[in-house]
Amino acid sequence: MQISPSILSADFANLQRELERISNADWAHVDVMDGHFVPNLTLGLPVVEALAKVSPIPLDCHLMIEDPDRWAPMYAEAGGSSVTFHVEAARDPRALAKDLRAAGARAGMAVKPGTAFAPYEELLDVLDMVLVMTVEPGFGGQSFMADQMPKVAQVREAVRRRGGEVWVQVDGGVSASTIEQCAEAGADVFVAGSAVYGAQDAAAAVDELRALATAHVHPA
Repeated sequence: MQISPSILSADFANLQRELERISNADWAHVDVMDGHFVPNLTLGLPVVEALAKVSPIPLDCHLMIEDPDRWAPMYAEAGGSSVTFHVEAARDPRALAKDLRAAGARAGMAVKPGTAFAPYEELLDVLDMVLVMTVEPGFGGQSFMADQMPKVAQVREAVRRRGGEVWVQVDGGVSASTIEQCAEAGADVFVAGSAVYGAQDAAAAVDELRALATAHVHPA
């Protein structure tokens, strides 16, 4: 059970300090938005490169961008330890996943709430993680979409059936009140933004979320 706090909810004027607040987390989730694939605009390669130099934990880069086939490997080269692209935006997701691995990163594939997973199950052999969005990508602070839990379970079952070590991540509205059902459905990596950075003690919030998830782990 891994916790990946989203710095989208952090203080952008003090990102090094904000990363230190979550040094007990497993990952720092970096939301990259280009204003095209999603309507919001956040940060890009220079910031990721700077964060990688000071972060006490590895960077989990979630690219909500157009043309990830071109740009995603650059985020691996910039220091992203895990780089996730949206399958809706990729021209050749299999080749892209291989490129990410070749660049030294874990390869992740994200699916939006309205995107079915089944057509992409055959990609599991080149993926290290599947991200099931539990909100529409593009903005933080949205309400959790419980209707995505069957998709989480579907991904977990496909991973179990095919074998391999593919993580199942959820992102969007994850909090102390929703993380248990995510874990029960089969998720094992949890992105949480406001639930962590909105807490007075971010590190304690990370510990609480990890404990709640661990207590409700999906049966093997």
